[in-house]
Amino acid sequence: MEHLFTIDSLISLLTLASLEIVLGIDNVIFVSIIMGRLDKSHHLKARRIWMIAGIIVRIALLMALGWLVKNGSQELFSVLGYGFNLRNVIMFIGGLFLLYKTVKEIHGKLEGEDINEDTIRKPARASFGSVMTQIILVDMIFSFDSIITAVGLAKHVEIMMIAVIIAMIIMFLFSQRISNFIHKHPALKMLALSFLLLVGFSLFFEGLEPIHHKEIPKGYIYFAMAFSFGVELLNMWIRKRQKNATKLELHEPRLRDNQNELSDMAK
Repeated sequence: MEHLFTIDSLISLLTLASLEIVLGIDNVIFVSIIMGRLDKSHHLKARRIWMIAGIIVRIALLMALGWLVKNGSQELFSVLGYGFNLRNVIMFIGGLFLLYKTVKEIHGKLEGEDINEDTIRKPARASFGSVMTQIILVDMIFSFDSIITAVGLAKHVEIMMIAVIIAMIIMFLFSQRISNFIHKHPALKMLALSFLLLVGFSLFFEGLEPIHHKEIPKGYIYFAMAFSFGVELLNMWIRKRQKNATKLELHEPRLRDNQNELSDMAK
């Protein structure tokens, strides 16, 4: 248990929980659309079931995937003399999946594709049980990328579980506020998606480890994320200052005109 109280584990936990929250907003929107088919008196009960079921499903997927990654060292097949095991296959496929889904979502955000009820298949009966079944299925499908992200960022399954639980609880309590904040600052969403591209490439690269026998240290990924996030916070602060002040400009060196130079020489 000592590995859970290190600086590296703390950074991993905070980074993963933050990504889970930002990237889970679209999932919350989908669930809210489906939940809208229920009477308002059932909404709180449905949200509680969604949170508990979401935590259980994610933990089960994390345990299964984590076990396969840690115990998949036996060689499965060979390609051109390079032996690949189950761990390599999971990392390779997971990386490709993350790259594909992230690029697709970035394309959707830039093209302005909106989420509506037509994108979700309506159940035959709008009973509480059928709606909850669809909510859990949609949550499982749209949470797979977050599970792959957790495997790519965190070294220990315990860190992944804690991050998932924290993210689910925060989304349950503050989903509307988080959604409004993300819509107000869309650059954060794009930044999180760019982080997923980085994680997806890292997983893809790790899946090809039998060929190059190298790995990308997690510290590099954490530093890139922290630096980019810091730059975005600075941009948000500057934009806020621009709204409060009349005009905010960055001063740059400039050449004086000839008249000013002549007047200075005359003096």
